[in-house]
Amino acid sequence: MTITIKDIANAAKVSTATVSRVLNGAGGYNEETKIKILQIAKELGYRRNEMARSLVKKSSNLIGIIMPSVSTIFYADIVNGMEKVAQAHGFSVILSHAGEKGNRLIDCLKMLEERKVDGLVIVSIPLKEEQIQAIESLSIPYVLLSTDTKNKRIPFIKVDDYEASYAATKYLIDHGHQKIGLAGVDFSDRVAGIARMEGYKRALCDHEISFSANYIKAGDYSFSAGKEALYAFHAEKTDITAVFCVSDEVALGIISAAFELGIQIPNDLSVMGYDNTRVAEMAVPPLTTIEQPFQAMGEKGCLKIIEAIQQKITVKTEMLPFAIVERASVSKRDY
Repeated sequence: MTITIKDIANAAKVSTATVSRVLNGAGGYNEETKIKILQIAKELGYRRNEMARSLVKKSSNLIGIIMPSVSTIFYADIVNGMEKVAQAHGFSVILSHAGEKGNRLIDCLKMLEERKVDGLVIVSIPLKEEQIQAIESLSIPYVLLSTDTKNKRIPFIKVDDYEASYAATKYLIDHGHQKIGLAGVDFSDRVAGIARMEGYKRALCDHEISFSANYIKAGDYSFSAGKEALYAFHAEKTDITAVFCVSDEVALGIISAAFELGIQIPNDLSVMGYDNTRVAEMAVPPLTTIEQPFQAMGEKGCLKIIEAIQQKITVKTEMLPFAIVERASVSKRDY
């Protein structure tokens, strides 16, 4: 079990801010409080954060990036955006992978602590409270990219997944489709999965189109999830004319399975993607999709961290715009 400053604060009956000031020698407390907090920290086995103390005196010009250990293509654009801005401002980045669901995040934090990074960017990892506390104990600027939390004090940069999914579904409806499937969605993903599903459902409801649970196929945003979804639709003889995919990789899986099943895209089935990764325009046919500005997201995230480091300002949340990129995977259907 990781001991956090919150555990010490609870035991000492003081605020976490007071504990942080004592542990980092920042002042603003009496000697009795200092002795009490240090004694409790020792008894609980708290590991003093030497990195945070050193940052008061010296900057390493390093920014840590933590992301899941998955093969999703869009991460490259985010990292490229960060590296571009970092290099322009005399910083370097360190990349670490926190496992498929971010389960190794604490280990990544310890590694970055040892490297004495000045700031931190966390990509597409929904955080638990104990992880948030561990991040905050570093006492360095940080921001989340392409994710958020229920905790309003945590800064993030992302697209509104609900609105983007609503727009994608409406696009298909405007093209004459009423029997629209949803493929590849992770029901346990509070940040992106649920938001994209709810945006899809809301668009159907607003256009008085009945919702069917059979039209939704779960997955993990992957190519294989797309293939499995279309084979399931086919086996169940689902009468969908279009499918909204929660990632471009899912859409490519749908297109691949369609080729194997003799289903023509878009004549028999229209396919809408999400992300506008580099493979979207390489697909056959080229994929109509929702564009997330991943490189801009990386650039903004890195710039906000550098400004926070250099100007001692607070990192603020920012929502970025999405766009529909029209190609050739969606056809107009007349009823």
